[in-house]
Amino acid sequence: MSHDAPTGPGRPKDLAKREAILEAAKSLFLSLGYASTSMDAVASAAGVSKLTVYSHFTDKQTLFGAAVMATCQTQLPDLIFEYPEGAALEEVLLSIARGFQALISSDESVKLSRLIIAQGSQDPGFGQYFYEAGPKRVVAGMEALLRTVDQRGALKIDNPLRAAEHFFCLVKGAPDYRLLIGCAPALTGDEAEVHVREAVGVFVRAYRV
Repeated sequence: MSHDAPTGPGRPKDLAKREAILEAAKSLFLSLGYASTSMDAVASAAGVSKLTVYSHFTDKQTLFGAAVMATCQTQLPDLIFEYPEGAALEEVLLSIARGFQALISSDESVKLSRLIIAQGSQDPGFGQYFYEAGPKRVVAGMEALLRTVDQRGALKIDNPLRAAEHFFCLVKGAPDYRLLIGCAPALTGDEAEVHVREAVGVFVRAYRV
């Protein structure tokens, strides 16, 4: 099935093709690995021409970065890091923790993490590129939120960047490590909720004024 068929004038068609390319790329990167995934294969899987793939993404590294960013954006859109006036801080943090826990526990993210580890041993710069494309954006969003939290006096946070890293490390915790090495399933349902509430509770107590 080709996505080159008309879908309306201009921009909507371009967005539909871009989405198809990203979905195809994510699937192929995770199933074949980075080195074995070609731009030709992505074009074929997306139902578009190779020229169309290159018109949206200049090379494979750019396409991979966009796929990583799209994966993060699904569970942690930029708006989740806002702290509206009058909002309960713990509810804001719980929302972020739930989204992050769901992101790192998804089958797609687990496969991606394993791919990065395997690829990183062959190309030390690859892990840095992955970090820039996905995790760094997530940490930056949390850092900005925590700077606002400190300015409003809700918590005492001298180093928002370090605190953001602490937050995500608490949410990942031992369950994520066990999941990555394949000795335990992902937390779901009540277990996941208990875990994120405990992580947020520890974080708030650590930075409480």
